[in-house]
Amino acid sequence: MSAIQQVPTSRDHAIDVARLREQFPILHRTVRDEQRLIYLDSGATSQKPLAVLDAERDYYLTSNAAVHRGAHQLAEEATEAYEGSRARIAAFVGARAEQLVFTRNATESLNLLAYAFSNTSDKARTGAPRPDGSDRLVIGPGDEILITEMEHHANLIPWQEVCAKTGATLRWIPLTPDGRLDLGRLPELLTSRTRVVSFVHQSNLVGTINPVREIARAARDVGAWVFLDACQSVPHMPIDVNELGVDAVAWSGHKMLGPTGIGCLWATDELLYSMPPFISGGSMIEVVTMEASTFADPPKRFEAGVPMVAQAVGLSAACDVLDTLGMDAVAAHEADLTAYALAQLDGLVGVRVVGPASTEMRGSAISFVVEGVHPHDVGQILDSRGIAVRVGHQCAWPACRALGVPATTRISPYVYNDRSDIDAFIEALDGVRGVFGFH
Repeated sequence: MSAIQQVPTSRDHAIDVARLREQFPILHRTVRDEQRLIYLDSGATSQKPLAVLDAERDYYLTSNAAVHRGAHQLAEEATEAYEGSRARIAAFVGARAEQLVFTRNATESLNLLAYAFSNTSDKARTGAPRPDGSDRLVIGPGDEILITEMEHHANLIPWQEVCAKTGATLRWIPLTPDGRLDLGRLPELLTSRTRVVSFVHQSNLVGTINPVREIARAARDVGAWVFLDACQSVPHMPIDVNELGVDAVAWSGHKMLGPTGIGCLWATDELLYSMPPFISGGSMIEVVTMEASTFADPPKRFEAGVPMVAQAVGLSAACDVLDTLGMDAVAAHEADLTAYALAQLDGLVGVRVVGPASTEMRGSAISFVVEGVHPHDVGQILDSRGIAVRVGHQCAWPACRALGVPATTRISPYVYNDRSDIDAFIEALDGVRGVFGFH
Protein backbone atom coordinates (compact mmCIF):
# COMPACT_ATOMS: atom_id res chain seq x y z
CA MET A 1 0.00 0.00 0.00
CA SER A 2 1.26 3.48 -0.84
CA ALA A 3 1.95 5.66 2.17
CA ILE A 4 -0.10 8.46 0.59
CA GLN A 5 -3.83 7.72 0.52
CA GLN A 6 -6.34 9.49 -1.71
CA VAL A 7 -8.71 11.68 0.28
CA PRO A 8 -11.42 13.94 -1.17
CA THR A 9 -10.34 17.55 -1.29
CA SER A 10 -12.35 20.25 0.44
CA ARG A 11 -11.52 23.68 -0.89
CA ASP A 12 -14.26 25.86 0.57
CA HIS A 13 -12.78 29.07 2.05
CA ALA A 14 -9.44 28.08 0.49
CA ILE A 15 -6.26 29.73 1.71
CA ASP A 16 -3.62 30.34 -0.96
CA VAL A 17 -0.80 28.70 0.99
CA ALA A 18 1.89 29.24 -1.66
CA ARG A 19 1.18 32.97 -1.67
CA LEU A 20 0.91 33.13 2.12
CA ARG A 21 4.27 31.42 2.57
CA GLU A 22 5.96 34.33 0.85
CA GLN A 23 5.25 36.28 4.04
CA PHE A 24 7.30 33.80 6.10
CA PRO A 25 11.00 33.95 5.14
CA ILE A 26 11.92 31.25 7.66
CA LEU A 27 9.84 28.73 5.73
CA HIS A 28 12.18 29.13 2.74
CA ARG A 29 15.33 28.14 4.58
CA THR A 30 16.87 24.68 4.57
CA VAL A 31 17.87 22.51 7.53
CA ARG A 32 19.84 19.29 8.08
CA ASP A 33 22.02 19.02 4.99
CA GLU A 34 19.95 21.33 2.79
CA GLN A 35 16.59 19.66 3.43
CA ARG A 36 13.52 21.83 2.88
CA LEU A 37 12.11 22.94 6.24
CA ILE A 38 8.65 21.48 6.85
CA TYR A 39 7.40 23.13 9.99
CA LEU A 40 4.70 21.11 11.78
CA ASP A 41 5.18 22.43 15.32
CA SER A 42 2.87 25.44 15.40
CA GLY A 43 1.09 24.11 18.48
CA ALA A 44 4.30 24.94 20.35
CA THR A 45 4.89 28.26 18.61
CA SER A 46 3.88 29.66 15.23
CA GLN A 47 6.12 31.33 12.71
CA LYS A 48 5.87 35.11 12.22
CA PRO A 49 4.93 36.85 8.95
CA LEU A 50 6.69 39.92 7.62
CA ALA A 51 3.71 42.09 8.57
CA VAL A 52 4.31 41.28 12.24
CA LEU A 53 8.08 41.70 12.04
CA ASP A 54 7.70 44.99 10.15
CA ALA A 55 5.18 46.35 12.65
CA GLU A 56 7.54 45.76 15.57
CA ARG A 57 10.51 47.15 13.69
CA ASP A 58 8.59 50.23 12.57
CA TYR A 59 7.53 50.93 16.15
CA TYR A 60 11.14 50.85 17.34
CA LEU A 61 12.31 52.93 14.38
CA THR A 62 9.72 55.69 14.73
CA SER A 63 7.85 55.80 18.06
CA ASN A 64 9.76 54.01 20.80
CA ALA A 65 9.13 55.62 24.20
CA ALA A 66 7.75 54.85 27.65
CA VAL A 67 3.96 54.77 27.47
CA HIS A 68 1.40 56.55 29.67
CA ARG A 69 3.94 58.88 31.26
CA GLY A 70 5.82 61.22 28.96
CA ALA A 71 4.49 64.55 27.75
CA HIS A 72 6.46 64.52 24.50
CA GLN A 73 5.32 63.42 21.04
CA LEU A 74 7.11 60.06 21.03
CA ALA A 75 5.44 59.12 24.32
CA GLU A 76 2.06 60.11 22.94
CA GLU A 77 2.64 58.02 19.81
CA ALA A 78 3.85 55.04 21.82
CA THR A 79 0.83 55.23 24.11
CA GLU A 80 -1.50 55.45 21.14
CA ALA A 81 0.21 52.45 19.54
CA TYR A 82 -0.03 50.42 22.76
CA GLU A 83 -3.63 51.21 23.65
CA GLY A 84 -4.68 51.05 20.00
CA SER A 85 -3.19 47.57 19.85
CA ARG A 86 -5.09 46.60 22.99
CA ALA A 87 -8.34 47.67 21.36
CA ARG A 88 -7.49 45.82 18.12
CA ILE A 89 -6.57 42.58 19.90
CA ALA A 90 -9.65 42.78 22.11
CA ALA A 91 -11.84 43.25 19.03
CA PHE A 92 -10.34 40.10 17.53
CA VAL A 93 -12.14 38.08 20.22
CA GLY A 94 -15.20 40.33 20.48
CA ALA A 95 -14.09 42.09 23.68
CA ARG A 96 -13.77 45.65 24.95
CA ALA A 97 -10.28 47.08 25.36
CA GLU A 98 -10.69 47.70 29.10
CA GLN A 99 -11.34 43.98 29.64
CA LEU A 100 -8.01 42.87 28.15
CA VAL A 101 -4.92 42.51 30.35
CA PHE A 102 -1.51 41.99 28.78
CA THR A 103 0.80 39.42 30.36
CA ARG A 104 4.00 37.68 29.26
CA ASN A 105 2.16 34.58 28.09
CA ALA A 106 -0.91 32.45 28.82
CA THR A 107 0.91 30.75 31.69
CA GLU A 108 1.20 34.10 33.43
CA SER A 109 -2.45 34.86 32.64
CA LEU A 110 -3.55 31.65 34.34
CA ASN A 111 -1.23 32.27 37.26
CA LEU A 112 -2.73 35.74 37.64
CA LEU A 113 -6.15 34.15 38.06
CA ALA A 114 -4.90 31.53 40.49
CA TYR A 115 -2.95 34.09 42.55
CA ALA A 116 -6.11 36.15 42.97
CA PHE A 117 -7.65 33.33 45.00
CA SER A 118 -4.69 32.54 47.23
CA ASN A 119 -3.87 36.22 47.80
CA THR A 120 -7.47 37.22 48.52
CA SER A 121 -7.88 34.27 50.86
CA ASP A 122 -4.72 35.29 52.75
CA LYS A 123 -5.99 38.85 53.09
CA ALA A 124 -9.35 37.63 54.35
CA ARG A 125 -7.70 35.50 57.04
CA THR A 126 -5.53 38.37 58.27
CA GLY A 127 -8.16 41.09 57.94
CA ALA A 128 -6.08 43.06 55.42
CA PRO A 129 -7.89 45.42 53.02
CA ARG A 130 -9.03 43.86 49.75
CA PRO A 131 -11.08 44.98 46.74
CA ASP A 132 -14.84 45.33 46.98
CA GLY A 133 -16.66 42.29 45.68
CA SER A 134 -13.76 39.94 46.38
CA ASP A 135 -15.70 37.67 48.77
CA ARG A 136 -16.24 35.15 45.97
CA LEU A 137 -12.45 34.81 45.66
CA VAL A 138 -12.02 33.67 49.26
CA ILE A 139 -11.62 29.90 49.46
CA GLY A 140 -10.48 27.43 52.08
CA PRO A 141 -10.93 23.93 53.47
CA GLY A 142 -14.12 22.34 52.21
CA ASP A 143 -14.07 24.31 48.96
CA GLU A 144 -13.21 22.63 45.65
CA ILE A 145 -11.53 23.57 42.37
CA LEU A 146 -12.42 21.51 39.31
CA ILE A 147 -10.12 21.08 36.31
CA THR A 148 -9.69 18.24 33.78
CA GLU A 149 -7.23 15.43 33.31
CA MET A 150 -6.22 16.81 29.90
CA GLU A 151 -4.89 20.15 31.16
CA HIS A 152 -1.57 21.62 30.12
CA HIS A 153 0.64 22.02 33.18
CA ALA A 154 -0.01 25.77 33.03
CA ASN A 155 -3.64 25.14 33.99
CA LEU A 156 -2.87 22.42 36.51
CA ILE A 157 0.08 23.41 38.68
CA PRO A 158 -1.21 26.92 39.59
CA TRP A 159 -4.42 25.35 40.94
CA GLN A 160 -2.44 22.70 42.82
CA GLU A 161 -0.60 25.58 44.46
CA VAL A 162 -3.83 27.39 45.36
CA CYS A 163 -5.16 24.25 47.01
CA ALA A 164 -1.90 23.71 48.90
CA LYS A 165 -2.02 27.28 50.23
CA THR A 166 -5.73 27.50 51.06
CA GLY A 167 -6.71 23.97 52.02
CA ALA A 168 -9.17 23.66 49.14
CA THR A 169 -9.49 20.35 47.29
CA LEU A 170 -8.52 19.84 43.65
CA ARG A 171 -10.79 17.59 41.58
CA TRP A 172 -10.76 16.75 37.89
CA ILE A 173 -12.90 15.43 35.06
CA PRO A 174 -11.24 12.20 33.85
CA LEU A 175 -10.34 11.28 30.28
CA THR A 176 -11.95 8.55 28.24
CA PRO A 177 -9.67 6.11 26.33
CA ASP A 178 -10.23 8.07 23.08
CA GLY A 179 -8.98 11.32 24.61
CA ARG A 180 -12.26 13.07 25.38
CA LEU A 181 -13.67 14.27 28.70
CA ASP A 182 -15.92 11.87 30.59
CA LEU A 183 -18.68 14.44 30.97
CA GLY A 184 -20.95 11.80 32.45
CA ARG A 185 -18.97 12.39 35.66
CA LEU A 186 -19.73 16.12 35.66
CA PRO A 187 -22.89 15.98 37.84
CA GLU A 188 -21.02 14.23 40.67
CA LEU A 189 -17.91 16.42 40.36
CA LEU A 190 -19.75 19.74 40.30
CA THR A 191 -21.23 20.46 43.71
CA SER A 192 -22.21 23.39 45.88
CA ARG A 193 -18.60 23.33 47.15
CA THR A 194 -17.12 23.97 43.67
CA ARG A 195 -15.70 27.51 43.57
CA VAL A 196 -13.67 27.41 40.34
CA VAL A 197 -13.92 25.42 37.11
CA SER A 198 -10.87 25.94 34.87
CA PHE A 199 -10.40 23.91 31.71
CA VAL A 200 -8.84 23.84 28.26
CA HIS A 201 -10.84 24.71 25.14
CA GLN A 202 -8.74 22.59 22.76
CA SER A 203 -6.22 20.04 23.99
CA ASN A 204 -2.62 20.67 22.98
CA LEU A 205 -1.92 16.95 23.32
CA VAL A 206 -4.73 15.23 21.41
CA GLY A 207 -6.60 18.09 19.74
CA THR A 208 -9.94 17.45 21.48
CA ILE A 209 -12.27 20.45 21.40
CA ASN A 210 -14.32 20.60 24.58
CA PRO A 211 -17.97 21.75 24.74
CA VAL A 212 -17.31 25.04 26.50
CA ARG A 213 -20.89 26.27 26.79
CA GLU A 214 -22.13 22.97 28.23
CA ILE A 215 -19.43 22.86 30.91
CA ALA A 216 -19.73 26.58 31.66
CA ARG A 217 -23.51 26.35 32.04
CA ALA A 218 -23.21 23.48 34.52
CA ALA A 219 -20.52 25.36 36.47
CA ARG A 220 -22.60 28.51 36.68
CA ASP A 221 -25.55 26.50 37.99
CA VAL A 222 -23.52 25.80 41.14
CA GLY A 223 -22.16 29.38 41.35
CA ALA A 224 -18.58 28.65 40.30
CA TRP A 225 -16.19 30.92 38.45
CA VAL A 226 -15.40 29.58 34.96
CA PHE A 227 -11.98 30.04 33.33
CA LEU A 228 -10.82 28.89 29.89
CA ASP A 229 -7.36 28.09 28.53
CA ALA A 230 -7.78 29.09 24.87
CA CYS A 231 -4.15 28.85 23.72
CA GLN A 232 -5.02 26.24 21.10
CA SER A 233 -8.36 27.73 20.04
CA VAL A 234 -7.98 31.50 19.61
CA PRO A 235 -5.33 31.01 16.85
CA HIS A 236 -7.38 28.39 15.02
CA MET A 237 -11.10 29.19 15.05
CA PRO A 238 -13.48 32.16 15.35
CA ILE A 239 -13.84 33.11 19.02
CA ASP A 240 -16.21 35.59 20.64
CA VAL A 241 -15.52 35.61 24.36
CA ASN A 242 -18.98 36.96 25.10
CA GLU A 243 -20.60 33.83 23.65
CA LEU A 244 -18.58 31.30 25.64
CA GLY A 245 -20.32 31.80 28.98
CA VAL A 246 -17.05 32.00 30.92
CA ASP A 247 -15.54 34.57 33.28
CA ALA A 248 -11.99 34.63 31.89
CA VAL A 249 -10.07 33.48 28.81
CA ALA A 250 -6.27 33.14 28.55
CA TRP A 251 -4.17 32.82 25.40
CA SER A 252 -0.70 33.56 23.99
CA GLY A 253 0.38 35.79 21.12
CA HIS A 254 3.21 33.60 19.88
CA LYS A 255 0.85 30.77 18.87
CA MET A 256 -1.21 33.03 16.56
CA LEU A 257 1.52 34.47 14.28
CA GLY A 258 2.42 37.08 16.91
CA PRO A 259 5.59 37.78 18.90
CA THR A 260 6.85 35.93 21.92
CA GLY A 261 6.69 37.73 25.24
CA ILE A 262 3.02 38.72 25.19
CA GLY A 263 -0.03 36.92 26.50
CA CYS A 264 -3.63 37.96 26.95
CA LEU A 265 -6.20 37.65 29.68
CA TRP A 266 -9.78 38.64 28.98
CA ALA A 267 -12.10 38.73 31.97
CA THR A 268 -15.50 40.07 32.92
CA ASP A 269 -15.75 43.40 34.67
CA GLU A 270 -16.95 41.67 37.84
CA LEU A 271 -13.86 39.48 38.01
CA LEU A 272 -11.35 42.18 37.04
CA TYR A 273 -12.57 44.59 39.70
CA SER A 274 -12.65 41.83 42.33
CA MET A 275 -9.04 40.68 41.84
CA PRO A 276 -6.09 42.18 43.75
CA PRO A 277 -2.92 43.17 41.87
CA PHE A 278 -0.68 40.36 40.71
CA ILE A 279 2.58 42.35 40.58
CA SER A 280 2.95 45.76 42.18
CA GLY A 281 5.09 48.78 41.36
CA GLY A 282 4.91 51.60 38.84
CA SER A 283 2.06 52.17 36.38
CA MET A 284 -0.55 50.16 38.34
CA ILE A 285 -1.14 52.68 41.09
CA GLU A 286 -3.68 55.41 41.77
CA VAL A 287 -2.27 57.18 44.87
CA VAL A 288 0.99 56.39 46.69
CA THR A 289 2.05 57.60 50.14
CA MET A 290 4.73 56.28 52.44
CA GLU A 291 2.04 54.59 54.51
CA ALA A 292 -0.10 52.94 51.83
CA SER A 293 -1.12 52.89 48.17
CA THR A 294 -4.29 52.54 46.16
CA PHE A 295 -4.47 50.83 42.80
CA ALA A 296 -5.60 51.80 39.33
CA ASP A 297 -8.65 50.35 37.64
CA PRO A 298 -8.20 47.34 35.39
CA PRO A 299 -6.47 46.62 33.12
CA LYS A 300 -3.66 48.88 34.40
CA ARG A 301 -4.00 47.34 37.86
CA PHE A 302 -2.40 44.17 36.47
CA GLU A 303 0.30 45.73 34.28
CA ALA A 304 3.03 46.94 36.61
CA GLY A 305 6.23 48.32 35.13
CA VAL A 306 7.12 49.08 31.54
CA PRO A 307 4.77 47.07 29.32
CA MET A 308 5.50 45.04 26.17
CA VAL A 309 4.62 47.78 23.70
CA ALA A 310 6.39 46.44 20.62
CA GLN A 311 4.95 42.97 21.21
CA ALA A 312 1.44 44.41 21.47
CA VAL A 313 1.97 46.23 18.19
CA GLY A 314 3.20 43.01 16.61
CA LEU A 315 0.26 41.00 17.96
CA SER A 316 -2.14 43.60 16.61
CA ALA A 317 -0.59 43.10 13.17
CA ALA A 318 -0.99 39.32 13.58
CA CYS A 319 -4.70 39.85 14.23
CA ASP A 320 -4.87 41.82 10.98
CA VAL A 321 -3.24 38.94 9.09
CA LEU A 322 -5.61 36.37 10.55
CA ASP A 323 -8.65 38.54 9.95
CA THR A 324 -7.56 39.06 6.35
CA LEU A 325 -7.40 35.29 5.92
CA GLY A 326 -10.70 34.97 7.79
CA MET A 327 -10.96 32.78 10.87
CA ASP A 328 -13.65 30.67 9.22
CA ALA A 329 -11.16 30.00 6.42
CA VAL A 330 -8.43 29.21 8.94
CA ALA A 331 -10.67 26.68 10.68
CA ALA A 332 -11.75 25.12 7.37
CA HIS A 333 -8.14 24.88 6.14
CA GLU A 334 -7.01 23.16 9.33
CA ALA A 335 -10.01 20.81 9.28
CA ASP A 336 -8.98 19.71 5.78
CA LEU A 337 -5.36 19.14 6.82
CA THR A 338 -6.48 17.28 9.95
CA ALA A 339 -8.77 14.94 8.01
CA TYR A 340 -6.06 14.34 5.43
CA ALA A 341 -3.37 13.66 8.04
CA LEU A 342 -5.57 11.30 10.06
CA ALA A 343 -6.39 9.32 6.91
CA GLN A 344 -2.71 8.99 5.99
CA LEU A 345 -1.71 7.95 9.51
CA ASP A 346 -4.42 5.30 9.50
CA GLY A 347 -2.68 3.68 6.54
CA LEU A 348 0.69 3.27 8.27
CA VAL A 349 1.61 -0.04 9.90
CA GLY A 350 2.64 0.27 13.56
CA VAL A 351 1.44 3.86 13.96
CA ARG A 352 -1.35 4.70 16.40
CA VAL A 353 -3.02 8.06 16.85
CA VAL A 354 -3.45 8.98 20.52
CA GLY A 355 -6.80 10.67 21.08
CA PRO A 356 -9.74 11.21 18.75
CA ALA A 357 -9.38 9.34 15.46
CA SER A 358 -12.13 11.35 13.76
CA THR A 359 -12.36 15.07 12.95
CA GLU A 360 -15.49 15.57 15.08
CA MET A 361 -14.81 18.18 17.77
CA ARG A 362 -11.04 18.01 17.30
CA GLY A 363 -8.36 20.38 16.10
CA SER A 364 -5.14 19.98 14.15
CA ALA A 365 -2.84 18.89 16.99
CA ILE A 366 -2.31 15.18 16.31
CA SER A 367 -0.29 13.03 18.70
CA PHE A 368 0.77 9.50 17.80
CA VAL A 369 3.08 6.68 18.82
CA VAL A 370 5.12 4.34 16.66
CA GLU A 371 5.24 0.74 17.86
CA GLY A 372 8.69 -0.17 19.18
CA VAL A 373 10.20 3.29 18.67
CA HIS A 374 10.51 5.99 21.34
CA PRO A 375 8.93 9.33 20.37
CA HIS A 376 12.27 11.11 20.73
CA ASP A 377 13.79 8.74 18.17
CA VAL A 378 10.81 9.33 15.87
CA GLY A 379 11.33 13.08 16.17
CA GLN A 380 15.04 12.79 15.49
CA ILE A 381 14.50 10.78 12.31
CA LEU A 382 11.84 13.21 11.09
CA ASP A 383 14.17 16.10 11.88
CA SER A 384 16.86 14.48 9.72
CA ARG A 385 14.38 14.81 6.85
CA GLY A 386 13.75 18.49 7.61
CA ILE A 387 10.42 17.91 9.37
CA ALA A 388 9.94 19.80 12.64
CA VAL A 389 7.59 18.11 15.12
CA ARG A 390 7.11 18.04 18.87
CA VAL A 391 8.06 15.08 21.09
CA GLY A 392 7.58 14.32 24.78
CA HIS A 393 4.64 14.54 27.16
CA GLN A 394 3.56 17.87 25.59
CA CYS A 395 3.38 19.54 29.05
CA ALA A 396 0.41 17.27 29.77
CA TRP A 397 1.98 14.49 31.78
CA PRO A 398 -1.16 13.36 33.63
CA ALA A 399 -3.06 13.12 30.33
CA CYS A 400 -0.31 10.96 28.84
CA ARG A 401 -0.52 8.65 31.84
CA ALA A 402 -4.30 8.47 31.57
CA LEU A 403 -3.99 7.50 27.90
CA GLY A 404 -1.33 4.89 28.63
CA VAL A 405 1.62 6.50 26.86
CA PRO A 406 4.82 7.88 28.42
CA ALA A 407 5.18 10.40 25.59
CA THR A 408 4.06 11.09 22.04
CA THR A 409 5.18 12.62 18.79
CA ARG A 410 2.93 15.48 17.73
CA ILE A 411 2.29 17.37 14.52
CA SER A 412 0.36 20.63 14.58
CA PRO A 413 -0.06 22.19 11.12
CA TYR A 414 -1.25 25.76 10.64
CA VAL A 415 -2.24 28.22 7.94
CA TYR A 416 1.10 28.08 6.09
CA ASN A 417 1.02 24.28 5.73
CA ASP A 418 -0.62 22.31 2.93
CA ARG A 419 -1.14 18.70 1.92
CA SER A 420 2.33 18.50 0.42
CA ASP A 421 3.75 19.04 3.91
CA ILE A 422 1.60 16.21 5.24
CA ASP A 423 2.72 14.00 2.32
CA ALA A 424 6.39 14.63 3.11
CA PHE A 425 5.77 13.90 6.79
CA ILE A 426 3.96 10.64 6.01
CA GLU A 427 6.68 9.47 3.62
CA ALA A 428 9.33 10.09 6.29
CA LEU A 429 7.28 8.51 9.05
CA ASP A 430 6.60 5.44 6.92
CA GLY A 431 10.32 4.65 7.01
CA VAL A 432 10.88 5.12 10.75
CA ARG A 433 10.18 1.53 11.82
CA GLY A 434 12.46 0.24 9.08
CA VAL A 435 15.36 2.17 10.56
CA PHE A 436 14.94 0.13 13.74
CA GLY A 437 14.53 -3.19 11.96
CA PHE A 438 10.73 -3.43 12.03
CA HIS A 439 8.94 -4.45 8.85
